[in-house]
Amino acid sequence: VLKYRPDVILLDNMSLDDLRECVALNKGKVTLEASGGVNLRTVAAIAATGVDVISVGALTHSAPNFDIGLDAA
Repeated sequence: VLKYRPDVILLDNMSLDDLRECVALNKGKVTLEASGGVNLRTVAAIAATGVDVISVGALTHSAPNFDIGLDAA
């Protein structure tokens, strides 16, 4: 995918070893974003792999909802 020169490559649900390998292959050419399985227990180890950005979906998909409605007459 590097040959297509994307702005960002999303690395989803990869092991720490795979993330490190992607960082090494990338050599700083494009922004690498890690996603999937990110929580307070895993974020430090993911950051240590050298990825540029970490997405945390649990912030939104695990949040409680609050239903608000607006009726206009």
